[in-house]
Order: sequence, then C-alpha cells, then structure tokens
Amino acid sequence: MSNIIKIYTDGSCNPKFKIGGWASIILFNDHKFILQGISSDTTHNGMELFAVISSINYIENEFTDYKTIIVYTDSQYVVNIPQRQAKLTSKLFLTKQGNLIQNSDLVKNLIHLIQSSNIELVKVKAHQKSSSIINYNREVDILCRKIVRQQINK
Repeated sequence: MSNIIKIYTDGSCNPKFKIGGWASIILFNDHKFILQGISSDTTHNGMELFAVISSINYIENEFTDYKTIIVYTDSQYVVNIPQRQAKLTSKLFLTKQGNLIQNSDLVKNLIHLIQSSNIELVKVKAHQKSSSIINYNREVDILCRKIVRQQINK
C-alpha cells in the first residue's frame, strides 16, 4: 500500500465568456478518481488554482492513510506560489496599486493547504502530444477544455 497520492490537475478558461473548467485525476493505491467542475466569471489561473485546491480538499475529506500528496500541474503560476508566499504575505496580497491580487482568496487557500499538509508541486509540460504511454496530464487537459467547450455551446 502506497503512502503517496498523485494528482494531475489542469484548468482552462475562455476569456471572452469568462467560463472556466477544471479537472483532476487522483491516483492512490491502484485506484483512479476523476474530479471536474465548471465556474463562471473566472480566469485561467483561477481554474488552475481551483483544480489543485479542490483535489487536495477531496483527498483530506476522503482519505486518511497517506503521507504525501504530489500535485502535477502545467501551471507555472501554481508551482511558484510557495516561492512567492513570503512576498505575497508581507505585501498583504496587494498589488503595487493597492488592489488585491487576482484570485487572492484561492492563493491564500492554497498557501494554507501547503502549510498544513505534506504537498509537493511538480511542473509538467503543457499540451503534450498523444503517445502510447499513459499521460494523465494530457487526459486532464482534454477533460477541462471539453468542459469549457460544452458550457460555451449551451
């Protein structure tokens, strides 16, 4: 039995309609769980953050026998949050103009989760091509783009 949970996440957003979709694949003890959702009035980074946060929250509510969560994401923004944490906190999550940074609630939430759990963020290449090897990052990318397309076509 493994003590490591792997999560592959992605988020997508149509900036014209501000409709976003997110998806994640959670791998734990030879089981695969798929989470996905939609949001309106959002941003691409917001969906990337929401995918990670939703997945970690799901794990914390559903599982107890793990030690480490490894999150694989193609979002440079998400992966760099831990390195930016001190600066963001010291500036109270404000821009130079004195406004809250975009998605500040999600950024704060992710920082809290990282501080309270053993979470590792790993950057993966975005929009990978199809191959014979199972590629969960490609799978979540396809899922979240499909979600956005379906919402726009409604």
